[in-house]
Amino acid sequence: MSRARGHLRAALFLAAVSSRGATTGVAARRVLSAWPAPQEPGMEYQDAVRTLNTLQTNANYLEQVKRQRGDPQTQLEAMRLYLARSGLQVEDLDQLNIIHITGTKGKGSTCAFTERILRSYGLKTGFFSSPHLVQVRERIRINGQPISPELFTKHFWRLYHRLEETKVDLAVMEVGIGGAYDCTNIVKKPVVCGVSSLGIDHTGLLGDTMEKIAWQKGGIFKCGVPAFTVLQPDGPLAVLRDRAQQISCPLYLCPPLEALEEGGPLLTLGLEGEHQQSNAALALQLARCWLQQKGYRDTGELKASRPSLLGQLPLAPVFQPTSHMQHGLRDTEWPGRTQLLRRGPLTWYLDGAHTTSSMQACVRWFRQALQSRGRPSGGSEVRVLLFNSTGDRDSAALLKLLQPCQFDYTIFCPNLTEVSSTDNADQQNFTVTLDQVLLRCLAHQQHWSRLHEDQASPEPGGPAPLLLAPRPAHTHSASSLVFSCISHALQWISQGRDPVFQPPSPPRVLFAHPVAGSGAIVLQEAAAIHVLVTGSLHLVGGVLKLLEPSLSQ
Repeated sequence: MSRARGHLRAALFLAAVSSRGATTGVAARRVLSAWPAPQEPGMEYQDAVRTLNTLQTNANYLEQVKRQRGDPQTQLEAMRLYLARSGLQVEDLDQLNIIHITGTKGKGSTCAFTERILRSYGLKTGFFSSPHLVQVRERIRINGQPISPELFTKHFWRLYHRLEETKVDLAVMEVGIGGAYDCTNIVKKPVVCGVSSLGIDHTGLLGDTMEKIAWQKGGIFKCGVPAFTVLQPDGPLAVLRDRAQQISCPLYLCPPLEALEEGGPLLTLGLEGEHQQSNAALALQLARCWLQQKGYRDTGELKASRPSLLGQLPLAPVFQPTSHMQHGLRDTEWPGRTQLLRRGPLTWYLDGAHTTSSMQACVRWFRQALQSRGRPSGGSEVRVLLFNSTGDRDSAALLKLLQPCQFDYTIFCPNLTEVSSTDNADQQNFTVTLDQVLLRCLAHQQHWSRLHEDQASPEPGGPAPLLLAPRPAHTHSASSLVFSCISHALQWISQGRDPVFQPPSPPRVLFAHPVAGSGAIVLQEAAAIHVLVTGSLHLVGGVLKLLEPSLSQ
């Protein structure tokens, strides 16, 4: 985990200010400075990101720190010290109109929906999320747009030099992925809080049961500050309820989206998948609560009185979403989550699912999307999976969920756009070594092979070579390959047929493996190629960087 880059890594913030542009605190005035962003000599954007990357803990030291981890609550005190050294106080943050959102999946999507709804009311917004897909500056958005490279560079060097001037021994700051001990939890006066769907993830930090994870996530609740959650399993929901009662936080359960609109316009907004409808329902409640507390009257007419308790939680208001809310949901753009790119014969399905629950939702979305498109009138159809998984996630469980999609080819590669990422600082990661990420890809391939051996009971084969290892040939997902970077994987999958992604031809020896050679012919002749990219948001980000060059500009 990083020291500086990881301070605010996983909790998500939304700060809104008035439509007249007057910010609500010193911190906001500094972040939203309209002054030109002077460049220090030789200090360009990529230099700033490379310097930021050097603050990442190296892989070996990270393992040592994990073994010696002490009281996690000391992280919050350390964060206060870092703020003071940067020239800010916690009280400065408390002057912002913050919406604080946590959860296991859907945090970013919920924030994106909420932010867009508020902007549809004419509000100016600031938005922090993590991780980024293509460039680090995506993590900080003003009025829906990532801050410019110049603005990022200006403020990075200002902060970096201030910290250098007040240098003390640095404690490693390990982020809590949005919960009780997360660095972002130093904010004590949010306007409203939200908890998106919970599941098993980041068990090394949050705990190995849903109840432990729910306890961590409920740590963002504040006394007297209203909070909303989507429907959770009974155990986690009870934990959230108890945490809210202990903290004296009024917690409400969001009604499903269809309860708000009853088959009207909201259900035709193209919200892909049940999980996105859940995120949208939470966003509507958060936006409405914020608007009401700030004195806005146009917040939707109540449609029914609040029903009785469900799971000992009162149901949030059932109301008619306003036109602003509907436009906000319709206009939300959040790349890398249930995203489709149609390019000639290729359709890229991008979803950063990396937990069992989010992968289940991803599989439902992918299969529904395939069904809605139908089969091509002439020629063959090929399904390809591009997969990677990182950290302590159970890749075998994720891959098992993907089996019903019946892929013809399965590709594994690290979250590296190129074999060497030295020219692309945004994609660098010093917390793992190249050997580690390649070995993990091979482990994914072995899990995939075992799943199909269990399913088809083929004759046992010998050990696979290190890279581009073949799979026994049988129907659907019989063949798998491991590539050393995303670029090589996309070159093989697309076979030059993507009109945008046209990289220089790789060395012929790269695709000399029998499976790569025979698969290339199949892909070249296919009438339709459906490619699902999933397992890691970082993988999706690397793919988007190559497929959508404009995102790097």
